Amino acid sequence: MGATPVSDAQVSAAGPAPPGGDPGVVGYFSADRDARSHPVVAAGGTHLVKTRDLALVALFAALTAVLGLVPAIDVGPVPITAQTLGVMLAGSVLGARRGFLAMLLFLVLVAVGLPVLPGGGGGLAVFAGPTAGYLLAWPVGAAVIGFVTERVWSRYNLAWAVVANVVGGIVVVYAVGVTVLALVLDLSFGAALASGAVPFLIGDAVKVAIASVVAVQVRRAYPVIERPRRAATAP
Repeated sequence: MGATPVSDAQVSAAGPAPPGGDPGVVGYFSADRDARSHPVVAAGGTHLVKTRDLALVALFAALTAVLGLVPAIDVGPVPITAQTLGVMLAGSVLGARRGFLAMLLFLVLVAVGLPVLPGGGGGLAVFAGPTAGYLLAWPVGAAVIGFVTERVWSRYNLAWAVVANVVGGIVVVYAVGVTVLALVLDLSFGAALASGAVPFLIGDAVKVAIASVVAVQVRRAYPVIERPRRAATAP
């Protein structure tokens, strides 16, 4: 493998070469040392802010857990909760990858038994109950919201925010949740839809509005999703 070409400035910054040494080699190892001492910058100028990413993922997993403190409204086998607002916010604010990871982390907390669901629920048993499909759809829903958001980031506005949250936060979550509900309770799809989707429409419409407004304001004040970079063209 050939050594990376080194400029005169890099050789100068590296210091004089040892007697009989090759100044190009000194500059090569100096550049390598500089790259390793600044882990936030990778080859090609890609910024790897891993610590910030982890903090944001943990923050939105915690936010979803806090929303579980809002009392649930029992309307049938699946209660109305505020936690789908956390799903929408995670996807809208963090983007596809980090939104997915935030919801996946939340499900891990549920699986290990932490009381982060409404009423202090948690543990593996919930993944075998009627609400399992909704929970398992949360990471996917957040990822879809984030994907749509990232695709339209340059022209992202309230209308696009609503579209993203409806597609990922309602359509995706309902599709998986209602299907699993029908299988677990042995219901027809129509009956599962009537008990596992229709009662939530008004509340989820309110959550879509809240998440969309918050996402647009965050984009203006403190955008977490980076603007798409144009691929560098060869000279």
